Amino acid sequence: MSFDAEMEEIHKIFFEESHEGLDAMESGLLNLDASADRETINTIFRAAHSIKGGAATFGFADIANFTHDVETLLDEMRNGTRTMSSQAQQLLLQSVDCIREMIKAAQAGGTVDARRVAILNESIKDLLATGDLPVVAARPAAAPAPPKDAAPAAAAGQEDAAAAVGPGWIVRFVPHEDILRTNNEPTRMFAELGRLGPVVAEADISGVPALEDLVPESLYLRWTLRLSAAVERRRVQDVFDWVDASSRLEYEEIPAPATAMAATGPAVAAASPAAAAPPAVAATAKAATAPKSQADTSSIRVSIDKVDSLINLVGELVITQSMLSQFGERFDASQLEHLRQGLSHLSRNTRDLQESVMQIRMLPIGFAFNRFPRLVHDLSRKLNKQVDLRLSGESTELDKTVLEKISDPLVHLVRNALDHGLETPEVRTAAGKEPTGTIELNAYHEGGSIIVEVRDDGAGLNRARILARARERGLVATDAELSDDQIHNLIFQPGFSTAETISEVSGRGVGMDVVKRNINDLGGHVQISSNEGRGSTIKIRLPLTLAILDGQLVRVGSETYVISLLAIVETIQVKQEQVNRLPGGVELFRLRSEYLPIIDLGAQFGTGRDPSTACDGLLVVVESDGRRFGLLVDDLLAQQQVVIKSLESSYRQVRGLAGATILGDGRVALILDVPGLVQTFEERHAEVEAKIAAA
Repeated sequence: MSFDAEMEEIHKIFFEESHEGLDAMESGLLNLDASADRETINTIFRAAHSIKGGAATFGFADIANFTHDVETLLDEMRNGTRTMSSQAQQLLLQSVDCIREMIKAAQAGGTVDARRVAILNESIKDLLATGDLPVVAARPAAAPAPPKDAAPAAAAGQEDAAAAVGPGWIVRFVPHEDILRTNNEPTRMFAELGRLGPVVAEADISGVPALEDLVPESLYLRWTLRLSAAVERRRVQDVFDWVDASSRLEYEEIPAPATAMAATGPAVAAASPAAAAPPAVAATAKAATAPKSQADTSSIRVSIDKVDSLINLVGELVITQSMLSQFGERFDASQLEHLRQGLSHLSRNTRDLQESVMQIRMLPIGFAFNRFPRLVHDLSRKLNKQVDLRLSGESTELDKTVLEKISDPLVHLVRNALDHGLETPEVRTAAGKEPTGTIELNAYHEGGSIIVEVRDDGAGLNRARILARARERGLVATDAELSDDQIHNLIFQPGFSTAETISEVSGRGVGMDVVKRNINDLGGHVQISSNEGRGSTIKIRLPLTLAILDGQLVRVGSETYVISLLAIVETIQVKQEQVNRLPGGVELFRLRSEYLPIIDLGAQFGTGRDPSTACDGLLVVVESDGRRFGLLVDDLLAQQQVVIKSLESSYRQVRGLAGATILGDGRVALILDVPGLVQTFEERHAEVEAKIAAA
């Protein structure tokens, strides 16, 4: 291995250990108060000391220098010369965020926000010197040089800006990448800020990735806004009150017109706030090159026990292969029993090897749960609510891919529970509850699935309000009688919301439908139960892995399909008297007290079976989004584990199909996507109904 390659491996280990250390620091800081125990502070100090030492050793001087002052502050707390204050706690949490960004920048070969580092560094030094945090975090920066090829018109614009700039504020805004997914529009703040006075804006595009890595729903820009108006800091902060804790805001006062102009740089002045319409704000982009996007080099730490087990199984496989190879040289009928035994050994070794390899990809769900203490801490402060977050089942393991894809839906559910579910202390006390609300996250295995529950003891879902809003939108007929489960599931409809006011956290009806879709895409299922006035529980059922599926093989015509066992409720023989045919060709099967729509897979995929009647087949009852449907098939075959192969990579995405697999005889079987089938069926049924109504 070359020296450069060896250093790259060492750096990779340093980055991984630093991220673990930062997680430990954040967790410890969230549990600190004025009477914090010495051991917790020691744990935080040791993590900071390790990061500083590693950064200095491997040439990351900026990380080492910044972490040094953080370490000094923690050392004073460790030695008892300084107590932990709320201000110090918040500053240290911000410093953890800053170190994490510096490490990510070093890891990706990108640039760090030097202004933010300087601001936090100065704040720490001031705290070390005086014990008090400064009101203004940093001095204004020197003026950036204008582009050499700037047009005369741009220069004239700068003169106008110079005339408008006076005492005011500089606001640096770094929104979270997912801010657009919550239907928040960051540019709203431009117009709102412009009501206070003239505003100029500068957009930084250095975070925009290469085109092939760009996600349309993500926001990669950051802004510097300069307000030329002598207003109170509180009024400026009110403009950004909707910004949540996952984004970053910094405020800097402009002390004098000359300094303000120096900090403004090349920008176009906004219209006067006296105008009738909100002023338009022009933005200029920094000439910066986005850091080159890295390939996905994420890694997994594997215990030595799992590696040893894998090595042992490979050894067993080699022995079995050696034994079977003898039959290729000379074989007669007398050795048939030995061949059967060898094949049995091979089958067992292969199965054990498969399970061992899958275990390597399994990670504790605690990796996803660890982000919630900080999120709840920041958001509860913003919403003025008292929250007790309880985590259980953190050691429950699931596949790394599932873990990564479930993290964002869980974040939304926790935020929604905190914003809409839990009441304020005053409301809870008036209702006879403890002023501190509770949010619980729990994970456990059930059968071949993992269950994740998000529970709160808040106000619960308002059944009457949900039903009234659904009828207003035409989602439910005015005379329809719905069960509690059906009413609760209405919150997963796109754009559905019962919020009286819109907040930056939730209330726009954007999010719950995305949560449901993301969980369905994982092959999972989500259901909600609620007790009005007592709280709600959202239960998510997920497969342990996306690579292997426990499936039921079914025959439809001459083709074989696979249905996930997680989606199947039961299988029954269809009888004539239990089927009702409706106008438009839709058939309903009466199962006990419920009528199930029948989806004829033969008609769906054109496999050749007679689609005229459902009275000569088997019905596989499946559940999707809390509702049941019947899939009509010709025969049930075996149940077996199948390896999922992507259709999209080899062909294209097909609605109703989750992928394909290769059976033991070499044939290809398609794996059914039950939610996709149901959606296609309902769309076709709606088209037929529309044609009948038009006729």
